[in-house]
Amino acid sequence: MQYKIEDSIKISIDTLTTGMFVTAIENTERVNLSNAGRVSSSPAINKLHQSGVKFVWVDKKLSDKNCKIKPVHTVTTPQATALSMEKPVKPKATSRVANQKKAKKLVAEAKGLTNRLINQTFDGKIIEIDEINDWADELIESALIDADALSCVSALRQKDQYLLEHSVNVACLLVTFGTYLGLDKPTLKQLAVGGIIHDVGKIQVDDAVLQKPAKLTPEEFEHIKLHQVFAHELIANIKGLDTISRDVCLMHHEKLDGKGYPSGLKGDEIPLHGRMTCIIDIYDALTADRCYKNGMSSAEAFKIILSLTPFHLDADLVYKFINCIGVYPVGSLVELSDGRVGIVWSSNSSQPLKPEVKCFYSKKYKRFVDIVYIDLKTSKLKIESAISPSSLKVDSTPFYD
Repeated sequence: MQYKIEDSIKISIDTLTTGMFVTAIENTERVNLSNAGRVSSSPAINKLHQSGVKFVWVDKKLSDKNCKIKPVHTVTTPQATALSMEKPVKPKATSRVANQKKAKKLVAEAKGLTNRLINQTFDGKIIEIDEINDWADELIESALIDADALSCVSALRQKDQYLLEHSVNVACLLVTFGTYLGLDKPTLKQLAVGGIIHDVGKIQVDDAVLQKPAKLTPEEFEHIKLHQVFAHELIANIKGLDTISRDVCLMHHEKLDGKGYPSGLKGDEIPLHGRMTCIIDIYDALTADRCYKNGMSSAEAFKIILSLTPFHLDADLVYKFINCIGVYPVGSLVELSDGRVGIVWSSNSSQPLKPEVKCFYSKKYKRFVDIVYIDLKTSKLKIESAISPSSLKVDSTPFYD
């Protein structure tokens, strides 16, 4: 029986253990699909070693639950696979690894902070802003040192943590955009705090409406809009909250034509930080998986955001935001002209259509491939399209490290 390996993970033969379900083996750069099956004993693994097998593909779903599968994270020579037709680019220096670990820690801390904030607010407790301020200082430092590392970490999502992740991502994007616009550190700090608390009013929205996997009725949409009214009351319990943070929370659904909510502000009544948050809130919501929809690619989200100018969103700021995070933002998924799929690993301000891409999968051959970093500035390849994680149908999460 032949097995497809599109959902399989390539691992080194050295990490193969009993209980894993092998869908293919690689011997002398040739992939053999006829050896599929569960590894039942150590002698079976030894036999593969003796046969010169270096890599195998394993199906995580069909393997024993206690199996620890480690994807191959090595850069190989062009001869290692028919897909690698160019000289591989070395991965980023260890500083990127360290910065990404720090960014991951910051994002995890932010989710914890947001969760505590939600719980304390729900219980009617007075909230001290000091802990969030300390986190905001670290976030700004991380963004200034290595914005790509922060963007790559914040791009990772889990479907069951939308409210937490949305708040953290809005905070990160506000700091990134604010830095691009040249805003000072005290303002960046207030933007970060505002991003963390901006959706706090949703804790008082009916869960049945908030999690409804279908189009809302007009009555349900009016109920959702009440989260901004609830926010007015809730943030009164946050001691030491600055004006900008408060505005970020209360203005992210306002529109330039006055048709937004809760206050129906128009034009210059919405300050810069309010306009920034309107753009970022929509962008992050569009690119996230929700209970009622799959997240879209950055390119698709940009089209929708541009269609909302100039009546709802500030056109000049929208173009600056796109320039800031890039046509293909760091952390987003793209397909190259040779069929490979990768993560946009670092940006290129002088040539935004030619970032560095960390390739790990082939849509053409429907399998994971050896990881290679391709700098499109020096490659004949180009980006064919931006793709959403949901359309890829394989898990890209392990390759963000």
